[in-house]
Amino acid sequence: MAFVKVYIHLVWCTKNRLPQLDSKELRLKVWNHIRENANLKGIFVDFINGYSDHCHCLISLGIDQTIQKTVQLLKGESSFWINKNKLTKEKFEWQDEYFAVSVSESQLNKVREYIKNQEDHHRKKSFQEEYEEFIVKFGFQKLSDELG
Repeated sequence: MAFVKVYIHLVWCTKNRLPQLDSKELRLKVWNHIRENANLKGIFVDFINGYSDHCHCLISLGIDQTIQKTVQLLKGESSFWINKNKLTKEKFEWQDEYFAVSVSESQLNKVREYIKNQEDHHRKKSFQEEYEEFIVKFGFQKLSDELG
């Protein structure tokens, strides 16, 4: 038997960063649905929250789960569910891109607090500013420069 504990902090945004998740009640509905759906698919969501135009999700990958497939399952099913239940005024879509960074066990509580405090965090800082900080902090820009 294999014992695996790999934590990943995922961040993805709405298509064109439209603020479609425009109420706290709607966001809670969506985050709860993502958690419940993930559980049915054997995906462990440790913590989830976000703001009007994006979602932060801390997951622990199972032995046969890939980041790509897990994100596809979470985003695809949730956008289908949002549209099926007509929860937004216009058609809802998540943007294709996403961030995924590993989280060491010693940093789990810090990441949970960061995700938990999205409402307050985004009163002071836009998602665009957060996005640019992620690019720099985790070296994504450097990586894409080397590849391109």
